[in-house]
Amino acid sequence: MTQVLDLVGIFVFALSGALVGVRRRLDVVGMAVLASMTALGGGILRDLILDARPVAFTSVGYVVVPLAATVIVFFWHPHVLRVMPVVNVFDAAGLGLFCAVGTEKAMNAGFSPLHAVLLGVITAVGGGVLRDVLSGQVPILLYDRQFYAVPALLGSALMAALHVADLRGWPATLAAAVLTFGLRIAAVRFRLQAPLARGVAAQE
Repeated sequence: MTQVLDLVGIFVFALSGALVGVRRRLDVVGMAVLASMTALGGGILRDLILDARPVAFTSVGYVVVPLAATVIVFFWHPHVLRVMPVVNVFDAAGLGLFCAVGTEKAMNAGFSPLHAVLLGVITAVGGGVLRDVLSGQVPILLYDRQFYAVPALLGSALMAALHVADLRGWPATLAAAVLTFGLRIAAVRFRLQAPLARGVAAQE
C-alpha cells in the first residue's frame, strides 16, 4: 500500500514538473527530465544521504510513472491545467507522505531529530528545488510564497516528535502526512504565504 501511495505522489509531482516544461517551452526531452527530477529527486537525495541505494533504482515503476506523466502532459496539457485543483490535492497528499517517510527513514537510521526533520523536508521538496534550478527559476525552498516548504517542515517535526515518543508505524506516518496535507490545502484555500523581510515588497 505504501508503494502505491508513493507512486501516486511521484505521478502528481511528475505532472507538475512536466507542466513547468510546457511553460518554459521545452521539448519532450526537457519535459521528461523535469518530470523525473521533480518526482524522484527528493527521494534520491534522501537515499544518498542515508548511504543507501536510491529506491528509484529498485523498481521499473519509478521510471515509468514520470514518463507516463510526461506523455499525458505532452498531449493533453490544457486538460491537465483544467483539473489542477484536483492535482493540487494529490500534490499536497504526496508532500505529506514524502516528508513523513523521509523523516521516519532518517530516525530509523539513527539521525538526530533535527537532522531527521531536515531530511524529511529534503525528501518532500528536493525534487521541486532541482526542477526550479534546471528550469531557471528561483527554487521554491528559497522563496516559499506558495507556503510549500513550511507545511513539510512542520509535518516532519511532528513525525520526529512522535518517533521520540515511541509512537511509530502507520499511525505516526498518517498523523504527520495529514498535518502537512491540511496546512498545504489551507495555504491554497486562504492564500497563505511565508513572510518577507520587513519593508521588502513581494514580487509580482
